[in-house]
Amino acid sequence: MGFPLTDVADLPTVGDRVESLTDLTELDGGPGAKLATVRLQGRAFRQEFAASGTPDRIDTCDLITLPYPTRFGLFRASRAIAPFLSITNRMIVIRWTESDGRKRVLLFEPSDHELGRYTPYFDTLSARTPDVIENRMVRPHGTVLGHLTALGIAPNEVDYLMFDHLHTQDLRRWIGTSSYQADLNEHPEAAFPNAKVIVQRDELVGVADLHPLQKPWYQPDTFRDVPPEAFLPIDGSVIVGPGVAAVKTPGHVFGNQSLVVNTSTGIWVSSENVIAAEALNPEHSKLPGLARWSRDWQQEIVLNANTIETTADQYNSIILEKTIADRSQKDSRFLQFFPSSELTGAWTNPGTTPTFTHGAISHTA
Repeated sequence: MGFPLTDVADLPTVGDRVESLTDLTELDGGPGAKLATVRLQGRAFRQEFAASGTPDRIDTCDLITLPYPTRFGLFRASRAIAPFLSITNRMIVIRWTESDGRKRVLLFEPSDHELGRYTPYFDTLSARTPDVIENRMVRPHGTVLGHLTALGIAPNEVDYLMFDHLHTQDLRRWIGTSSYQADLNEHPEAAFPNAKVIVQRDELVGVADLHPLQKPWYQPDTFRDVPPEAFLPIDGSVIVGPGVAAVKTPGHVFGNQSLVVNTSTGIWVSSENVIAAEALNPEHSKLPGLARWSRDWQQEIVLNANTIETTADQYNSIILEKTIADRSQKDSRFLQFFPSSELTGAWTNPGTTPTFTHGAISHTA
């Protein structure tokens, strides 16, 4: 059981609600009717958001590359012989200036990967993997605090932490706890004393009482003693700052959300709903099986399906992301969709080298 939901029910929220996007779970009709509505609303929001301005700067920081089952990351589409592929988790640092001149910093996906490894699924996988193999497949690149130092950002300057969802996340070192933590052998103080965690209220409900489908991917005990006031629960999609939005994209988890940013190259979308840009355009993929599977099954996207909480909703959410994102200026066959954990080629994983990768979002106003 996580922290009591009564403690977060009346907390202040953040941003301006996006009226052009209806929460997918509240749309009328069945999955097919919802899909048609999603396409219409996505196009309307895209035009609206393009006029919202741009942030001052966006930087991308590599955190860790780790193994992930191919059958999860590329659902049923891949014909690769490798049982595992590699994904690289990255943090996106966004800075903007409010209309009143206040500077803001938002960290998207600032994963504490040192503690994230204790997520039940990855902890079990590590225990079953010989060290020599694990050392080849798990490659740390940097830490959240180390990257911020390199960017010249002090931890007390960070205003917001945001994740597409809370799978694997342990926030205790980021937002502090109310008591001593025996497993950490410390009483952690907040590394980001002024930061609030932007999270969908639906996910807080889910973490408080996990369904068996969810249990391998969360660390609910790590939320027991975190301060409820560190959270900014939102309901649906909101504009957080100029050219910065949190868009609700349920399915992968009930309270999934995507980062949407407007940049000098157009609109980008980031989440873990898929693990490769080509999963939104599998007809152009050279990964074994993807193009044929998409054609044979008449599905225009390939899910990241480690959790199938509400699969039709996840499909529709990806279509929303696909509708909002602009085309890549590097290769117009693909969209400016940046997976928060992006498929990364490795010699240990034959058949899983991506056709196209973004590697980063970068922007300077």
